[in-house]
Amino acid sequence: MRGERFWATVDSIDDFRQREPREGSPATERTVVQVAHDAEAIYIVVRCYDSDMHGVRASQLRRDADLSSDDNVQLLIDSYDDRRSAFVFATNPAGALWDAQFSGVDDLNENWNGIWEVAVSRDSSAWTAEFRIPLLALRFHAGTNPEFGFNVRRFIRRKNEEDLWRSYGRAQGFYRLNNEGTITDLGDLHRPHDLELYPYALGRAVDAEHDSVGGETTGGYLGGKGGVDAKLGLTPTLTADVTVSTDFAQVEADQQVINLTRFPFFFPEKRQFFLESSGQLDLGTPGRVQMFYSRRIGLDTSGAPVPILAGGRLYGRLGPWRIGVLDAQTGGAAKANDAVVRVQHDLFDRSYIGAIGTLHAGSGGQGVQRAGGLDVDLPLVVHGANLEPKVWIAGSQTPGVPGTPHAWRLSTDNPNDLFDNFVSLYRIDSGFAPPLGFVRRTGIWETTGHVDFMPRPGVLGIRQLDFTFPIPSWDVIANETGSLLRSADWQTAWFEWRVFGGDRQNGDHFEINFQRLMDAPSATFEIFRGVVIEPGRYWWSRYELQYFMNTGRPLSFGAFVNWGAFYGGHSTDLELTAAWRGGGHLILSTDLTRTKAELPVGAFTAVLSASRLEYDFNTRTSLLAFVQYDNESRRVDFNLRFHWIPVIGDDVFLVWNSGYTTEPLARFRFPDTRALARPLNGAFVVKIVHRLTP
Repeated sequence: MRGERFWATVDSIDDFRQREPREGSPATERTVVQVAHDAEAIYIVVRCYDSDMHGVRASQLRRDADLSSDDNVQLLIDSYDDRRSAFVFATNPAGALWDAQFSGVDDLNENWNGIWEVAVSRDSSAWTAEFRIPLLALRFHAGTNPEFGFNVRRFIRRKNEEDLWRSYGRAQGFYRLNNEGTITDLGDLHRPHDLELYPYALGRAVDAEHDSVGGETTGGYLGGKGGVDAKLGLTPTLTADVTVSTDFAQVEADQQVINLTRFPFFFPEKRQFFLESSGQLDLGTPGRVQMFYSRRIGLDTSGAPVPILAGGRLYGRLGPWRIGVLDAQTGGAAKANDAVVRVQHDLFDRSYIGAIGTLHAGSGGQGVQRAGGLDVDLPLVVHGANLEPKVWIAGSQTPGVPGTPHAWRLSTDNPNDLFDNFVSLYRIDSGFAPPLGFVRRTGIWETTGHVDFMPRPGVLGIRQLDFTFPIPSWDVIANETGSLLRSADWQTAWFEWRVFGGDRQNGDHFEINFQRLMDAPSATFEIFRGVVIEPGRYWWSRYELQYFMNTGRPLSFGAFVNWGAFYGGHSTDLELTAAWRGGGHLILSTDLTRTKAELPVGAFTAVLSASRLEYDFNTRTSLLAFVQYDNESRRVDFNLRFHWIPVIGDDVFLVWNSGYTTEPLARFRFPDTRALARPLNGAFVVKIVHRLTP
């Protein structure tokens, strides 16, 4: 890093303004930022003065940890200078590293990991962060004196205060890139090292698998493999990634869920190769209808891995075009080739028109499944207020399904400080099945929306209230042959009136809600083990209370309770959360969800718990322990992961996963110690990744 004599000659900025709590007022604590560069990197120093250094909060050390519980600073670098995408780098007073890619209006990919570093120091009047961001971590138009869009955000945890250099209006914010500042006089910039290689070696010891009564179903084994990922800069704005013999053994296990609906549950992607630049392959509505859902590649329907023999990805910009291409070849019993192509063309300041195509070519004469779609996004600012109309339409072709079933959505969003309004209309044909996508329900009309009124009373410690009254939030689904205007055609309906809710000045959140729900199953379905809901038309009303403390407290709690009628009977849902962040190296958290239901067809109690222990030795070495249990699958699962980063870009992982039955009648039932010799599944993995820049 640079010395004090160097920074003494560099210009600085310090005119920060509050976005919260007092929009446009000068920041209560002074922040000074300086920017410099050389042929290899950009250097940014942020000095955060504080009148109460003992009140500065720093509880996180692990890379990519959520820094919202701490004081922190964030840098936004729009290296394309297109006001449409940016790289984000952040740290806290403990020197933890956090980074992300931002694109579009609200697509923040927090799973991107760049190669950069930061050094943090403290004295009696301030804490200081010095960032070194290599040009290799950025994408930009090479040449003489390019300009980068730039902004800085500081968050003071104990005051719940957000300060920004630019774009500090409440209808703007850190990610409103058309209000960002600029870094100029960058000289002659070129990206070095156009090739990065990440070879890995892996060894694993896999336990024999057993059924719930202790019988062996699959034998254990020892194994190993190697592979390589490569990143090649084809142009200063276009990057190609290649992966060979891919393995994701270090990925944290999925969180268990108890699904008390008759519809599929959406699990998020966690594998690094698919997470990087994932926003450039999206079209649709996350969790409802997505043309590309990357868990369709390399995972079967149960979440078990399928071998990925090789894969490639191309992404970046070519003039006004954003391009994303991905192709992967999977092996195993169901060999297949999967491909997706996504393009977007800039319109106006922040808008675009785009298209997507996906393909799945399976083995064994299954034929080729295809899907394609178009979308237009038009984020506008009208008299200082945000307005975002959006439309997408898609179709799919599946062997054995006649024609081309379609799906489409029209929506408009109006996210502002006093009013936050949204309305959408969907149509999803029966048989619509994008081969690499996710579709929660087909054969439907659907409308969703909300009208939130959010005044700021400035009394009783309340920062902002939130009401959805007298107009409720809604989600109504009707048969595709029916109408959303006739309740007799509805399949499901959900209405929620928020009679009182909001955020306190200290960051705590609270809600009091009343809900009205309807479900009309046309066939029986098992809601819980041994409890079957009969076809019919069910209406019910429920009440809800929520209170969650802000995560900046050393000890924080949250509680959620929802009770009322349920499928002709009654149920109570309870969710409790607790976390301890002592400000040192240890973080403990636990979540408990319990549903107790008494229905005409039977009674049940569903319990789901998850606890996490994190010990961070320093900003590059961490130990995570995760245990989860649910009484529907009757199993408990353990995940232990040690992660060491010798230098930024290199990784060493030690991972242990194991699951055990809690079946009441099982002979080898956890927590009986004999169960340790009869795991449902288990493995110990060592993986080493080394970064090379030939």
